[in-house]
Amino acid sequence: MKYALIEGERSRFPLLMMCRILGVSRSGYYKWSARGPSRQQLRRDETLQAVRNAFAASDRTYGSPRVHRELRAQGRLHSRRFISTLMRRANLRARAARKRRPGSGPPARIVAITNILQRRFTVEKINTVWVADFTFIRTGRGWLYLAVVMDLASRRVVGWSMRGMPDAGLVSEALEMALQQRQPRRGLLLHSDRGVQYCSTHYLDRLERAGITPSLSRLGNCWDNAVIESFFHTLKLERVNARPLYQTQADAKRDLFEYIEVWYNQKRRHSTLGYVSPAEYERRL
Repeated sequence: MKYALIEGERSRFPLLMMCRILGVSRSGYYKWSARGPSRQQLRRDETLQAVRNAFAASDRTYGSPRVHRELRAQGRLHSRRFISTLMRRANLRARAARKRRPGSGPPARIVAITNILQRRFTVEKINTVWVADFTFIRTGRGWLYLAVVMDLASRRVVGWSMRGMPDAGLVSEALEMALQQRQPRRGLLLHSDRGVQYCSTHYLDRLERAGITPSLSRLGNCWDNAVIESFFHTLKLERVNARPLYQTQADAKRDLFEYIEVWYNQKRRHSTLGYVSPAEYERRL
């Protein structure tokens, strides 16, 4: 904890002075710094970043119960007490909300959207069912967020976007890319989780204008969107975790672009597709 405190205050105070005050040696600090964070600390940092994302996406209105629910919807099964502790230590306090009228709840528009996909992940025709989600990638200059739209029939990534913030613009850019590239007919089904980004008025309005029917996972059930979760797992296993830490977000963007467009879509053999690439599978169709 002492070394972490020194690390966080190095820009404000001389290193030697802080070491003397805290009763530690400079050599000990340098050894700790060279070792880097432990796996447990990395997992805690990753969870804290997910908490910050949910808190920011709610416009700083979510307290620990709602942040806890938001993370459960993303498949992060942490206790509510743990989330509350992280928020308290990070000084993440929800703004006081206006009192709601009795009986108020989620907008009727969102309540009416159900899980139409129902885990029917086998689709024969392209541009009939898409799935969407986003994940985050650690870099030396902060977190980079990657939003993806995938065609469920061919498992091809048809739209993607990368930003430094997990806002509604992130998922909207991925959707716009998919619409421009594929030009789907009206009636296409697009499934995602119930994250605030996918339930925003701007996003739902865009789906309506494009003639796309939205489908949302059940609350706290990541398996309802298992295909795209599997893609993110593969991306991190084969590319992100196999590389040294990206030093900048620009480095991450270049590498992730190469993985998605050059390797995954065009060359990587997909077991679900009979061990051909998504692009080859579409050509055969």
